[in-house]
Amino acid sequence: MEQKAAFYIGKMPIYGDTAIAPMSGYTDSPFRRICRENGSAMSYTGLISEGVIRHPACERELKFFTEERPIAFNVIGRNEDVIEQVCRRAEEAGADIVDINMGCPSRKVVLKNQGAYLLKHPDLVVNIIKRLTSALSIPVTAKIRLGWDSKTRNYLEIAKIVEDNGAAMLAVHGRTKDQGYAGLADWDAIGEIKQALKIPVLGNGDIKRAEDIDRMKKHTGCDGVLIGRAAMGNPWIFSRRNREEISQQEMFENAKRHLGYMIEYYGSYGLILFRKHAVAYFKNTPGAAAVRRAMMTATTAVEFVTLLSSALNDKTPSVEGKE
Repeated sequence: MEQKAAFYIGKMPIYGDTAIAPMSGYTDSPFRRICRENGSAMSYTGLISEGVIRHPACERELKFFTEERPIAFNVIGRNEDVIEQVCRRAEEAGADIVDINMGCPSRKVVLKNQGAYLLKHPDLVVNIIKRLTSALSIPVTAKIRLGWDSKTRNYLEIAKIVEDNGAAMLAVHGRTKDQGYAGLADWDAIGEIKQALKIPVLGNGDIKRAEDIDRMKKHTGCDGVLIGRAAMGNPWIFSRRNREEISQQEMFENAKRHLGYMIEYYGSYGLILFRKHAVAYFKNTPGAAAVRRAMMTATTAVEFVTLLSSALNDKTPSVEGKE
């Protein structure tokens, strides 16, 4: 039986209603691959800035694997000319979608007049979305918060601007910039946006367990759900499984595969970058202390897996990828 699309981004069918949210420092290519394997319907990159057109070293941020598709490049910036250049570069690199980040609450981001800063300037949002939808041949989407603070919750105004100027989808984090990640996400506001728009709307915020996915969809009517922090160490949430449902063996095999992707993508430095993921995978599980010891003492991926395998009584110490 042919699988039915959950929603469309422009003419692009999306087969599933959960996706990994863009998270700086986490949603790199290896993590996106793991999330897609475990049920994420599409991939968002971390923040893509003007560095990709200024500095050759940033070119890595544009690299991805076919298994990650469909992939949205999450672009951040303020200057319209520069944003267009970055988005054109993303299109050249094979992006399926460019997503304009208007929700990042990070202090260092908003001090550069980027991310959630744009919510205070609807005129800039008009200019950016209109320009990109005219300039690019791939869909343009956006991710927003509810406003700058509790006194400027202009989410309906911004949402309509995004739709009216040609964007194909909108993702909404149900908090203001000032809230950061504190307090409860306002799912009612996400529902208001969904009622007001014709384009697909994805909800984001306070998805902590698998059952929260359907709870948000029922509450807001949104077309899909973005999952961020809850996916760290539990990519199975995209297929509606909670951590306690995952056997230690399955968790170990997934972690080994993830590490292999890290080595393939980053070389030997991937082992160091994998440490934060290893902590998340085995937090509050038997052998967590051994994982920490292995992270601090291992100098190669094979050594790490061998130490971890021994600690968890696994007899298959192998790792994919290259040393």
